[in-house]
Amino acid sequence: MTHAIGITDISAATTSLFFPLTSLAEAQGTSAGKYLRGIGQHEMSVPCEDEDIVTLAAKAAAPIVERHGVDEIRTLVLATETGIDQSKAAGIYVHELLGLAQHTRVVELKEACYSATAALQFALGIVSRHPGEKVLVIASDIARYELDSSGEATQGAGALAMLVSADPAIMTIEPASGLFTENVHDFWRPNDRTTALVDGRFSVTVYLRAVTAAYDDYVSRGGAEFSSLSRVCFHQPFTKMATKAMQTLAKHAGAESVADAVSTLEETMIFNRRLGNTYTASVYMGLLSLLENAELEAGERVGIFSYGSGAVAEFFSGQLVEGYRSQLRPGALSAQLEARREIGYEEYRERHLLADRTGDFEARVEAQGPFRFAGVRDAIRVYEKA
Repeated sequence: MTHAIGITDISAATTSLFFPLTSLAEAQGTSAGKYLRGIGQHEMSVPCEDEDIVTLAAKAAAPIVERHGVDEIRTLVLATETGIDQSKAAGIYVHELLGLAQHTRVVELKEACYSATAALQFALGIVSRHPGEKVLVIASDIARYELDSSGEATQGAGALAMLVSADPAIMTIEPASGLFTENVHDFWRPNDRTTALVDGRFSVTVYLRAVTAAYDDYVSRGGAEFSSLSRVCFHQPFTKMATKAMQTLAKHAGAESVADAVSTLEETMIFNRRLGNTYTASVYMGLLSLLENAELEAGERVGIFSYGSGAVAEFFSGQLVEGYRSQLRPGALSAQLEARREIGYEEYRERHLLADRTGDFEARVEAQGPFRFAGVRDAIRVYEKA
């Protein structure tokens, strides 16, 4: 018997602090419109001392585990470009915090902002072989750039978890998928750096090239024509990037109205404007934002474009399942966004520099979530339940 496979649950988390881009603009002596309108960003989530990609990942996934239990989850895939160890997967810490069974495979995937899509495809393959199993896919990242750099305004933090299963309750992922890979240096982070190097203009150029190339490959593999996509979710390093991408794709695909196509993006941008760039989670934050804020019907097809600098991209689609809205947790992420404490420019800079410390240390108790990073003891990262 052939089963539909896709997303059966979805949940997200962010940090306990935020820094408004109006404050960044004021400190820099520039117009706030440079950020609010120019790149479409309003705020960036900032981690406390005791928050990192592990605590965010566990926080995002906890509601899924609470709802579905752990018995059928035999795989956890954590996608991140904010790795905490060159060898050990961050997901192993998440596995322990969530109380998953010992007979679980755990792995970490990396390819800039794309790897959550690789994790999703990995999960689809596992479930196709073993329809009784479920796979927990988590994307968790903290985007950091050098202070006073061109990328500073596009920082952010967050995590998103998806439970992949047969007979999904939210979205069936369709088999066609379009791919693109090109060896470029638009964004990368060498081992000796804690912040990324980026060529912003070049990255936009590569991103837009990848959109059309991946879409064309998707269609050639049996994917749907542009006109049958009700909405499209794009990776959003900043929300205006989605606008540029839709303009390029709609024109390339021969849409009747490029402006009408762009107008369908609004519901995908609501969360990302306030979170900032969440790297691997970004495109799926857009999907969650769409699911919660748009009035869509079962059977509608949603396109998803995932991009990771360096560069790898993928275009695929899914169809919404009858009753999908009943599986959501409307307002859950919005409540977290509202609960964050606003910080000023000086505190923001102090916390940014503090993140570069090395060696053993104790982290202050600050986070609002159910899990915390307690610090480093004898070169071992320590995590606790709050």
